[in-house]
Amino acid sequence: MLDIKRVLASKPRKPEHVELTTLLTPWGERVAAGEKDPSAASHPRPQLARDAWTSLDGIWECAFVFAPDAASAWRASTPPAGGWQAIRVPFSPEAPLSGVGRQLQPSELLWYRRTFDAPELAADERLILHFEAVDWACSVFVNGVPVCEHVGGYLPFSADVTEALRPGANHLMLCVFDPSDAGTQLRGKQRLERGGIWYTAQSGIWQDVWCEVVPAAHVSSLVVDARMGADGGELVLLAGVEGEGTLIARVLDEGREVARASVRTAGAREARLRLKVDEPHLWRPSDPHLYDIELMFGADRARSYCGFRTVEVRPDESGVPRVHLNGKALFLRGVLDQGYWPDGLMTAPSEAAFAHDILAARELGFNMLRMHIKVESRRFYALCDRLGILVWQDMVSGGGAYGAWQTSYKPTLFRASWSMATDEGPRAARRLAADDPGYRREWRETCVATVRLLRGHPSVVGWTLFNEGWGQFDARAACDDVRAMDPTRLISATSGWYDRLCGDIHSVHNYFRPLEVWRDVAREPRAFVISEFGGVSWAVPDHVSLATSYGYEAAADGAAYAREVRGLLDRALSLRAGGLAGYVYTQLSDVEEETNGLLTYDRRVNKLAASSDEPR
Repeated sequence: MLDIKRVLASKPRKPEHVELTTLLTPWGERVAAGEKDPSAASHPRPQLARDAWTSLDGIWECAFVFAPDAASAWRASTPPAGGWQAIRVPFSPEAPLSGVGRQLQPSELLWYRRTFDAPELAADERLILHFEAVDWACSVFVNGVPVCEHVGGYLPFSADVTEALRPGANHLMLCVFDPSDAGTQLRGKQRLERGGIWYTAQSGIWQDVWCEVVPAAHVSSLVVDARMGADGGELVLLAGVEGEGTLIARVLDEGREVARASVRTAGAREARLRLKVDEPHLWRPSDPHLYDIELMFGADRARSYCGFRTVEVRPDESGVPRVHLNGKALFLRGVLDQGYWPDGLMTAPSEAAFAHDILAARELGFNMLRMHIKVESRRFYALCDRLGILVWQDMVSGGGAYGAWQTSYKPTLFRASWSMATDEGPRAARRLAADDPGYRREWRETCVATVRLLRGHPSVVGWTLFNEGWGQFDARAACDDVRAMDPTRLISATSGWYDRLCGDIHSVHNYFRPLEVWRDVAREPRAFVISEFGGVSWAVPDHVSLATSYGYEAAADGAAYAREVRGLLDRALSLRAGGLAGYVYTQLSDVEEETNGLLTYDRRVNKLAASSDEPR
């Protein structure tokens, strides 16, 4: 039965043009005070790390330039003569910690500049410049020389800038274009007019900028694929290489070599190594065991790591499809992680802030984070690997403006519509805001790149392809493509509704009906997961961004909040006997107007702990 009261409480409303109250997390407070972040010494690329790297984060300059043809001008524009102001990188200008407090408009370009001293390079050395993420399209210049272009707001890219360097101070510049939701590109939950479940749009550099010195012959990329076979563990390393040489890899378990292999590249741009690890120590949340990897390629030295584990859906002893980790049934206790911060927006103020959220989720009894419509910093996934929590990774959504009827009202009111609508063909693409071929191409390319980027992390156990119909298209074909790329993880092809009867998970959102296990009509057995539910709201005084709040059910006080949240979690857990394989509670923290988090937006109050003298 539909809970009309909850439906009306969650009805989307027109955004109010009210400034957000600035909240600082404990880590953001230290950043704002100019304190050095102790986590800044950790490597921004943990699975291909070298010692000779330098962070370029810090104080840069930025300028906003009106450009009515911004969508094409970013490739050939010239920097402005004036209007420059200081900005703290890697925080976007919209984020308080940037020091700018300015929203980039679709008719503007955002310029960045800074100087840096290039290290002295030997004749056989190169300097590689890295950007972990820039939203959305940018061109990069060193000393006025164009060194690269990149399109896509969530994935890292790099450029060899050696030929553009000069002795002494070098000038680095970027020109950025980002239309946010005025365009169809991948953007996740960003909107120029934030409100409800949609958050402040951000632009430009929002993850680390760094450079490293490498030999001319070096490993340029690495995909780590650790699998379990019938006779033990197999580690497959796919390394991109520059130059010729012999690639040698060693696998170490607490300093002891357990495997070694080598291959001669002979001019190839990629090298593949297979290493056998007998009776590997398996990774699991309660024992997140990792192996070290050492790479040698001529004079190049790099380090990585891996973890061995299996994840699959298969029937339990009663014939009910369950998620199995390392051959044992595991009930997924997940929580939705939006990855937003009041002081940094999509940029965490510190690596310690990541660790806080991961540990808070574990302490609250969850074993999984659903990283929602966002690809996070590589440091985040490395922490999940080390701290022992599962990650269900969403692909980033995009497309045109989402129609409220198709993506909200119809599936809320008519559950039967969830399995009756196709997502194939031009009419379906228009209905689900996926009719721009440029968007569909970007989604496919980014999906491939996301799988490649994260497949080495043992904590990542599943992929969500589409969420609530946002820009959904051809989910069956996408599911087949991801399965071919990565058969070692689970796939939730459609989270929420518009199920296409594919993938490993029958994934539903249930905010408005009694929690129960629904019948699956797919031919192949799938595990039933309530992948979003809950959303109980409590606005903790002095820890909110707005006087208004949004959620699916408002609690009068902390005691009522705790009672309702724990009741929902207990009800979900009780469905395990009836076939429920897992759940994802909404959500880990408040975000702007949304006050349905277990933690406040500033991460200073754990609502369940604050509501009782005996938190569970």
